[in-house]
Amino acid sequence: MYSFTLERPATLADAASLAGGGATLLAGGQTLLASMKLRLSDPGQLADLGAIKELSGIRREGNSLVIGAMTRHLDVADSAEVKAAIPALADLAAHIGDKQVRAMGTIGGSVANNDPAACYPSALLALGATIHTTLRKIAADDFFLGMFSTALEAGEIITAVSFPIPKKACYKKFNQPASRFALVGVFVAQTDGGVRVGVTGAANGVFRHQGLEDALNRSFSAAAAAAVAIDSSELNADIHASAAYRANLISVQTQRAVTQMLG
Repeated sequence: MYSFTLERPATLADAASLAGGGATLLAGGQTLLASMKLRLSDPGQLADLGAIKELSGIRREGNSLVIGAMTRHLDVADSAEVKAAIPALADLAAHIGDKQVRAMGTIGGSVANNDPAACYPSALLALGATIHTTLRKIAADDFFLGMFSTALEAGEIITAVSFPIPKKACYKKFNQPASRFALVGVFVAQTDGGVRVGVTGAANGVFRHQGLEDALNRSFSAAAAAAVAIDSSELNADIHASAAYRANLISVQTQRAVTQMLG
C-alpha cells in the first residue's frame, strides 16, 4: 500500500470541499481498500464519509423509499421499512458478498463504483431509481455509463438513492462462487410504467433488456420470457462462463424471477 493521508469530514460541505480538491472519497471501502492494498490504486488523500450522519438512514417519502448513501448493506437487508416496501431490495442486500462485506459496504459506494457485476445497479435500473447528489438528481437510466463509469462529475457526492415502490419485484443472482459477485443477476420489477428488467454481471456494464421487457409487458409469464432470444454477441466470456452460458442464465434467471413473482 502506498502512503496516504486520511481526512474525516464531519459535514457534507467539508466532504465536498475535499472532493473538489482531489481527495478520493471513502464510503464502505470494500473495493477501494482492497485495490490500495494491492498497489493498484494510489489516491494520496482519502476523505472518509463515515462521520457524516445525514448520509445514512432509510425513510419512506410518499410512494418512494429513500436510502442514504452511507447506509450499509446489512442495514438495508435488516430494515423492516425495506422489507415492507420492496422486499426484493432487502433480499438483494442480504446476499451481497459475505457478512464482513455487508457490515461495511454501502449502497452509495456500490453505485458510485459501478462494478459491472455488482448487484445494486440492476435494482436501480429495474426500479427506475433516482440518484441524489450534492449537485443534482440523476435518473438511473442516465447514470450508469459502462464499466466503472458513471455520470458523476469530479467532486460530486451521492447523498441518497430514491426507489419508487413497485407493484412486485424479484432479484435472482447466480453467484460467482469465489467472489460472490453476480456471474449473472437479473432484477425484474412490475412498475407503474410497466415491466423493467435490469441485468448485471453479464456484460461490461449493467443494462436493461428491452426484449425481455417487451415480452413481459405483453404477457407476464415465464413462458414469455423463455421465448425471448438472448443475444450473446456483446456478453462477457471469461474463465468463469462463456457468453452463451451467460445468455442462457439471463433467460433462466428471468424466468425464475417471474415465476416467483407470480407465485
